[in-house]
Amino acid sequence: MNRWQVGKVQITQVVELTTASLGPHLLPQATPEALLDIPWITPFVDAQHRMVLSIHTLIVESQGQTIMVDTCIGNDKERSYPRWHMMQGDFLSRLSDSGFATEQIDTVLCTHMHVDHVGWNTQLIDGKWQPTFGQADYLFNETEWQHWRNEGQDYGPVFEDSVQPIFDAGKAVLVTDGHRVTDEVWLEPTPGHTPGHVSVHIASNGEEAVITGDMIHHPSQIPHCHWTCTADHDGTLAQHTRENFVQRYADRPVLIIGTHFAGPTAGHIVRDGDTYRLAY
Repeated sequence: MNRWQVGKVQITQVVELTTASLGPHLLPQATPEALLDIPWITPFVDAQHRMVLSIHTLIVESQGQTIMVDTCIGNDKERSYPRWHMMQGDFLSRLSDSGFATEQIDTVLCTHMHVDHVGWNTQLIDGKWQPTFGQADYLFNETEWQHWRNEGQDYGPVFEDSVQPIFDAGKAVLVTDGHRVTDEVWLEPTPGHTPGHVSVHIASNGEEAVITGDMIHHPSQIPHCHWTCTADHDGTLAQHTRENFVQRYADRPVLIIGTHFAGPTAGHIVRDGDTYRLAY
């Protein structure tokens, strides 16, 4: 678990799991051989130099609001990926051990509607999918919602078990690009990975941070923005968004918190000769 302070805002990471098995599927260009050429990448790979990804939530405490950014994979769900099928993990215990009870969450914010970002939106209670965070409003980008309500997902009935029940319970709030959750926390559009994908910008007392979502999956994409994810809806747009992001935040005192970055999870983008790296 990592914690960061950004002005008056505290951000807490709660990890569901880490994995080195997804890399060859998600980022086929990020081979162990290619990663060996990145001297600073060590905290983000395993002993075999395979790409490690973390699946975690980020709890943002701002102006009296407790905001949960992305809700990981979830338990009891039918998934085509064997390691996630009918999982029985201890995520809610980890959340509690980090100081957050489910009823303390005021807002759930999903950067997009992929399987590993909406899973704990719901839990199975008496055979029915119910909102896990019963006191929270669940914010979804309207463009994202309009896309996925008519589009199948590859990993199983994700929409049916983790998104639609939130709407059925009257807990869903559709928002647009730039929506402010508090004066310190707002949505930054970063499309490409999905049509309505957003990152989360945080600014308080002159300090700033950005939670990436899946605009960047792994720090190796900072020097290699052209390494695109097989799960991207529009790979060309995703690369363009990533290039603009890296250039915009390079050499600025803005903490970049990766939604799937393992190890230190966060750092600053800095220029490194004719390319860029993550300074952590």
